[in-house]
Amino acid sequence: MTGGVSPRWLPVRVVATRIAEGSVRATALVEEFTDAERRLRHLNAFVRHDGEEAGAAVEAAPEGPLGGVALAHKDMFHRDGRVTTCGSRLFADVVAEGTATVLQRLDVAGALDLGTLHMAEFAHNSTGHNAFLGPARNPWNPAHITGGSSSGPGVAVAAGLAHGALGSDTGGSIRLPAHFCGVTGLKPTSGLVSRAGAMPLSFSLDTIGPMARSAEDVAALLAPLVGADRRDPTAEPAPGADYVTACAAPVGGLRVGLPTAFYTDGLSPDVAGALEACVRVLERLGVELRPVELPDQDGLSAAQLVLVASEAASQHRERLFTDAPYDPQIRNRLLNGLGYSAQDYLQALRGRGAALAAHLAAIDGLDAVLTPVAPFDAPTLAETDIGGGPDAEALIQSISRFMRPANYLGVPALAFPAGFSRRGLPVGLQLVGRPFGEPALLALVAAYQRQTEHHRQMPPGV
Repeated sequence: MTGGVSPRWLPVRVVATRIAEGSVRATALVEEFTDAERRLRHLNAFVRHDGEEAGAAVEAAPEGPLGGVALAHKDMFHRDGRVTTCGSRLFADVVAEGTATVLQRLDVAGALDLGTLHMAEFAHNSTGHNAFLGPARNPWNPAHITGGSSSGPGVAVAAGLAHGALGSDTGGSIRLPAHFCGVTGLKPTSGLVSRAGAMPLSFSLDTIGPMARSAEDVAALLAPLVGADRRDPTAEPAPGADYVTACAAPVGGLRVGLPTAFYTDGLSPDVAGALEACVRVLERLGVELRPVELPDQDGLSAAQLVLVASEAASQHRERLFTDAPYDPQIRNRLLNGLGYSAQDYLQALRGRGAALAAHLAAIDGLDAVLTPVAPFDAPTLAETDIGGGPDAEALIQSISRFMRPANYLGVPALAFPAGFSRRGLPVGLQLVGRPFGEPALLALVAAYQRQTEHHRQMPPGV
């Protein structure tokens, strides 16, 4: 404990500074996280917890901007010599050869790696159900889903089991757990962060990004990740942005659009109320808000589904017609991808450039667009169990509807806590930005979080 606040809950840069100064010991911090993981194991956040190994490896105050910051990551990032299950029985005993670029860069920055986190099998569902690992459980109410596919990162950050985590976002898989678990999560611009050494799902859409308690923490984790990588030809050179400094930038005069359609459909009173309250806070901060009519978002959502289904099926094609032990639900989702023709796929792929141009024309003069993440708070595990009733599939499909357009367009989107529902569950919103517009998103959310307390709330019993 430091000044009455456990170092588990300190902001990323604060804990790194205190470790460097010696007022917090990294070994003691790792022990505290390890004890918390044992106590909260029923949440099923971790696949593998390496806290004892991480503690033994810390001989002195770690160096670097993230020196001693305790992280854990979705179990899809390879680390040499360690099993990476990708949430599947198929890879339960497969030892990685080589380490993902993102893990290498966090190692260089001084971060500690506490282990691997729960995920949907092959990152291919949006709820947090997993027949192999069992379901991840929402720390605000374990009967409810976490969102997926970055289920473990959402739980670990919300429950104080790590200062932050890496997830992946192909159709909302960072932002959905951020919304349902009450944390902050960034889907970066396509190409901003290398994907080398990470499990592929959809090579056109996959992105890797950080999840943490606040925009400032997300910025601190993002900073060492960006930049070109000869192992990933799609990774762009670093744009030269200072993400940490961006969080302190004034937001008065920034312009945010409020969509007039699609993102307004079927909102629960809780989500609609959180959106209205957020608008009032942004207005007090001097942000200019204006209605914006976006191009056909249903079309973008449908095109995203074609890409992810086709590319995921291609990724798994050789195994799908064998006795490989896929969860039947995941196998069926992958098989569905084989139903699209080459013409369907190419039309969806070819349309991305024109769609992005139309989107940028519609948001001309705007720095971001504010939308809900999902129309409702976290459903229960029973409601989203595909075997639990005839309405489950429709509910599951509706969860990620607001997420898919940003993935298809390749633009950044930052999800953040914006309140709580009448059931006491978190409600999140997202700011969708321009390509490589992460600094504006971080500035807006950081300013919002300085005015609100939603992101500082802790689930009961953690």
